[in-house]
Amino acid sequence: MTSPPLDRRRLILGLGAAAGLAAAPGVPRAQPRPVTVFAAASLQNALDDVVKAYGAGPVRVSYAASSAVARQIAEGAPADVFISADADWMDWLAQRDLIVAASRVNLLTNRLALVAPAASTLRLPIRRGMPLAGALGPSGRLAVAGPDVPAGRYAEASLKALDVWTSVENRLARGENVRATLAFVARGEAPLGVVYETDARSEPAVRVVGLFPDTSHPPIVYPAALVAASHEPGGPAFLAFMHGPRARAIFRRHGFGVTA
Repeated sequence: MTSPPLDRRRLILGLGAAAGLAAAPGVPRAQPRPVTVFAAASLQNALDDVVKAYGAGPVRVSYAASSAVARQIAEGAPADVFISADADWMDWLAQRDLIVAASRVNLLTNRLALVAPAASTLRLPIRRGMPLAGALGPSGRLAVAGPDVPAGRYAEASLKALDVWTSVENRLARGENVRATLAFVARGEAPLGVVYETDARSEPAVRVVGLFPDTSHPPIVYPAALVAASHEPGGPAFLAFMHGPRARAIFRRHGFGVTA
């Protein structure tokens, strides 16, 4: 039989060698692709600890405002799991068939806090008609997340319910997400800010002036779901882990409420 041309023989030999190496004992297998999670910025400290506790495979997390990561998913960004800081942005993706509806679960709850720099001695009871504008001083601004960001929506709803929104709506320092909002206060660039209680607990440079009544804003919930375009088999396992006892204990330690 005629031998194959030299280039073809080299290709055959190369493929055979590669197959032999792949099957040889001691040769490391290809690492599994990480599960990619797009998550609300307020989850960073707690979710980083959850990822460290997860032992079934690599996980990488991209943090930003829920509005930003939801739009990234809609534009085709490769994500396996989405965790929002409110139901609205999860609904927004669901309406576009971009999440697996059957996988959706409410993971966590949170509370809304008014914060000041740690050195501040301000006292301001959180109640209807409170003198919030006066507490800002003559030129101070109230740090609040942007109007598309869940923390910003919760803050606006609460301030309206307490009849103080109109006194401060022209004196806002808007953050692109809740962590940026927190930084305004931590750096002393704003005398007061509205953030989640968990964010306040994570930053020693601020102190909690008071908590807003839960009845003054929609319930703060964190839904999670699989992204419909994902084919990563590790996604469902990590989502289940986040709703399991080990992860729930970590979230509680960071100040989140956990759903039943």
